[in-house]
Amino acid sequence: MSTSAAVFRHILFALFICTAGSAPAAGQADTQWRGAAFEGDAASLARLAGTGAKVVRVYRQTDAWVLDEAQRLGLKVLMGLWLEHPRHGFNYDDGHAVHAQEQAILDFVGRYRKHPALLAWGIGNEIETAVEDPLPLWRAVDRLAASIKRLDPDHPTLMIVADTGASAFRNLANCCPNVNLLGINVYAGAVFDLPRRLRDAGISKPVVITELGPLGQWQAGRKPWGAPVEPTSSEKARFFTEALAYLAYQPQIRGVFPFLWGAKQEQTETWHGLLLADGSETAMSDALASSWGRPVAKPAPLVRGIGISADVFTPGAEISAGIDAVSADGTALETEWKILAEATDLRKGGDRETPPARIVTRVLRADAASVRLLAPAEPGAYRLFITTRDRHGKAASANLPFLVR
Repeated sequence: MSTSAAVFRHILFALFICTAGSAPAAGQADTQWRGAAFEGDAASLARLAGTGAKVVRVYRQTDAWVLDEAQRLGLKVLMGLWLEHPRHGFNYDDGHAVHAQEQAILDFVGRYRKHPALLAWGIGNEIETAVEDPLPLWRAVDRLAASIKRLDPDHPTLMIVADTGASAFRNLANCCPNVNLLGINVYAGAVFDLPRRLRDAGISKPVVITELGPLGQWQAGRKPWGAPVEPTSSEKARFFTEALAYLAYQPQIRGVFPFLWGAKQEQTETWHGLLLADGSETAMSDALASSWGRPVAKPAPLVRGIGISADVFTPGAEISAGIDAVSADGTALETEWKILAEATDLRKGGDRETPPARIVTRVLRADAASVRLLAPAEPGAYRLFITTRDRHGKAASANLPFLVR
C-alpha cells in the first residue's frame, strides 16, 4: 500500500471512531448501529432486515454464513469471534492452548476481512464470567485485538463484557488500548444510568450495548419456592421502547443490539426471545421496528394482565387462570395454554439449557381469556404458559409459576 493510501485509510478510521463517540443531534440518531443480537436461520434474518435493522450481531465463527445473507439483505455484521471460557475448562495460562485459539481466530479474520458485509469484530463474549480477577483475561483479549488490527486495520475491534458493576468498569477504563470500542451486555433498569456509570469509571471510548435486555431471571422477583417471575411480552416491549428512545441520543453509545432475535431456552422458552420459537413476531419485535423508524401496521396483541387462582395447589386440584389481552383491531384472539415443569438445567452466561418437559393434564374448559384445568399429579414446581395470537399471526406471551405439593 502506498504511503498516501495508508494515510487516507487511517483518516477514515479516525473519523469512524470520532463518529462513534459523538452525540447524534435531533434527527441524527441513525448514526448509531441499530440491529439485534441474532441466533436463527435465513428466514428470521430476513424478518430482522424487514423491521428496519441495519446491523446484526452474531457470536461465533460458525455464524459466518450470516455475512453472505446480510450482504444480500443490505445488512452489516458485527462478526463474533468466540473465545472459550475458563468456566468451561479453558486455561488461559496454557500457552499452547491460547496460541492455537488465537491462530484459528486470525485465520478466520484473514479469510473474511474483505467481506463487504463486515462492519466490526466482536472479540469474545463475557469470558470473565465466574472469574475472580478478569484483568488477565481482558489483557489477553487486548493482545488478540492488536493482532487482529495488524491483519485487518480497516475494521474496528470490540471486547464484549458483562455489566458487573463499578469495580469492573474502573478496571476496564485503561486496560485495553487495542480495543476500539467496548461492548457491554446490559439488562433492565441498569441501562438508564449506564452513561453516568461510564463517566464515573473513567471510560471514555465509544460503547456498544451488545446485548440489551429487559429484566433478567437473575434480577426478577421470585416466588417463595424460588421461581423467578417473567415479565409479559407487553411489559418487555415497553422496556425496549423506553430504553431505545433513551439510548438514541446518548453521545457515548455507538450502537444497541436488543437480545435476542430468535428464541432460546434460558430459564424459560420465552424469557429472552424477541420472537417465539415458531418465528412468530411479538410486541417486542414491533417495539424494535417502531424505534427504527418502521411503522407497524398490524401490532401484536397487548397483554393487560394475567392471573392464577393460587400459587400452591394439591396434586390434581383444579386450577383457574386467565389473561386480559386485546388485539390491535379488536378482533378475536386465540390462546394456547400449556404446563411445563420448572426448568432445572440452569446455566450461567446464557449457556445452552435442556428444555423442561411438557406436562399433560386434563383441561376442563379453555377459551381465549381463561382456562380451568387440573394440577399435575406429581408434586413440584411448574409454569402455566400462555400464548395468545391475533388473526395476523402476531403473538403475545406470558407465564405463571405455581407449585404442587
